[in-house]
Amino acid sequence: MRHHGIHHVTAIAGPARRNLDFYTRALGLRLVKKTVNFDDPGTYHFYFGDSLGQPGSILTFFPWEHVAPGRNGIGTTQETAFRVPEGSLGFWMHHFIEQGVEHGTVEKRLGQSVLTFKDPHGTSLSLVGIPNAETEEAWNVDGIPAEHAIRGLEGVTLLVDNGERTGAILTDVFGFTEAAREGSLVRYKTEALMGSTVDIRSAGGFLPGRMGGGSVHHVAFRAKDDADQAEMVKKLAENHGLQTTEQKDRNYFRSVYFREPGGILFEIATDEPGFAADEAQERLGNELKLPAFLEPRRSDIEARLPELA
Repeated sequence: MRHHGIHHVTAIAGPARRNLDFYTRALGLRLVKKTVNFDDPGTYHFYFGDSLGQPGSILTFFPWEHVAPGRNGIGTTQETAFRVPEGSLGFWMHHFIEQGVEHGTVEKRLGQSVLTFKDPHGTSLSLVGIPNAETEEAWNVDGIPAEHAIRGLEGVTLLVDNGERTGAILTDVFGFTEAAREGSLVRYKTEALMGSTVDIRSAGGFLPGRMGGGSVHHVAFRAKDDADQAEMVKKLAENHGLQTTEQKDRNYFRSVYFREPGGILFEIATDEPGFAADEAQERLGNELKLPAFLEPRRSDIEARLPELA
């Protein structure tokens, strides 16, 4: 079960440079991979994560220069949460003030201390204080002491009309168990260290969401390997009447996609082969990496991509 949980979350941003600066400098995440949207190679695809680029730590973005703003609502991922040491939320509130980051105050949610904030393009985020997280490895960035650094994803909050069928998929297919309830919020957990939490908020009658800047495009769940993924696909079909796409090779994982009953796009991504498949661990994120089918077009793609310097 430690191989289950969230693999990554993919969201939509505005200008690439601002997206890159915020996540590497203001939040102190590692740029694990710099590649392109395979379906729109004139657009970057940035992967931000922990020092090793581990599944469960990764938040990725498609940054589109002139994207219209999205809207949270029914059928969307309402919030993406990072894990930090329990005693670090005071540091982060002060840091957000210094950096001009829009943020809330520390609140209690299902017994945990949570600090909400937004990135420059409106993505709803939070930091969750986790006991003993300071013992976990951290990526070092100037201005963010290692003892306060983000340790990876904690999880996501999904906003749906009725969460029962979504919850059934989490437990039956993805290895989660129901852990707590608080009003309309139900928490599901796995034993994974990172990306272990999915909160489902049922809000029947609320406005539907609209995809755009600041929206989460999809949530990817972990499969250990192809066989594990195939078993999940089989359960989705036999137990839930849901069909997935054919498997797609994303270079660093192999994926299938489907819409869960609440309307949110889910992905099942293999842990294999990982982000060091085409780049040494110590050099992750240093170079623009392209899939083999786009390599012949490298010069044209590099000329079209936004300037990052």
